[in-house]
Amino acid sequence: MGKFGFYEALLFTLAMVLASSIGSAQAQLKMGFYSKSCPKAEKIVQDYVNKHIPSVPSLAATFIRMHFHDCFVRGCDASVLLNTTSGEQTERQSPPNLSLRGFDFIDRVKSLVEAACPGVVSCADVLTLVARDSIVATGGPSWKVPTGRRDGLISRSSEALNNLPPPFGNITTLRTMFANKGLDLTDLVLLSGAHTIGLAHCSSFTNRLYNFTGRGDVDPALDSSYAANLKARKCRSIGDTTTKVEMDPGSRNKFDLGYYSLLLKKRGLFESDAALTSNSASLREVNKIGKGSVRDYFARFAKSMEKMGRIGVKTGSVGEIRKQCGLINS
Repeated sequence: MGKFGFYEALLFTLAMVLASSIGSAQAQLKMGFYSKSCPKAEKIVQDYVNKHIPSVPSLAATFIRMHFHDCFVRGCDASVLLNTTSGEQTERQSPPNLSLRGFDFIDRVKSLVEAACPGVVSCADVLTLVARDSIVATGGPSWKVPTGRRDGLISRSSEALNNLPPPFGNITTLRTMFANKGLDLTDLVLLSGAHTIGLAHCSSFTNRLYNFTGRGDVDPALDSSYAANLKARKCRSIGDTTTKVEMDPGSRNKFDLGYYSLLLKKRGLFESDAALTSNSASLREVNKIGKGSVRDYFARFAKSMEKMGRIGVKTGSVGEIRKQCGLINS
């Protein structure tokens, strides 16, 4: 075997080992994982969500974003929930996560599950279930959530910066970051649809309104009349760090196809939203979803959420089952 043949064989072997280990971890997730060890676990989560989310529907957007931010850094292992206690700051203190909220909600759900079954149900599964159930509680799609995740032991602020797709990302950056997690272009477009609910801080996109190329100009990929309206009524200065804007004006608490209609009108708030129409393949997908039915979109979104929920999961004896979601067990 020649030198290059040897290296090709070695790389192929390493890839197969990695694929095997990922497949093995995912295989240990299963529907009803707690059916014997904590049979009421999923109902406890669902009941709490159904009791509280209808009165604060904006939390649904928060939890699906929290779930996304968790899975993209070290896998879906609840590392985003850990507090900084000493030394290096955790993901929770990283700039992309400073606007996350609802940690106390997750803690309350975890405490209820712990009271029923101490040391059995992971924070990673609690977060994954809360994300799904809160979307359902506001009339959005449902998806399968196999359980059996375990909680991670490491959380680093720097890794959140390096792994979370930024709101200013172009299509190449977004595709690469999603591909690194085993997600494709279709998943990227489908999962971005979660922007149909919730709010965005002006600071995430004011450069598009005031100084896109450093010359005091507006991003040409943003509808000019929409940009003018945002500057006049919402984000009145480039330094605005407090004002929040509806990502899908008029229906921010309704999970629908409005986001895709806005993209085609050049009214997505983030550069990463506009990026979806800058590539012929992603634009075709945007058009397909926008012209399709909500039912079809929900079904496809569910499949992508199921894929995302399996990213880098820890199962078996890896990690731990935290007693408190913000702290590693002592």
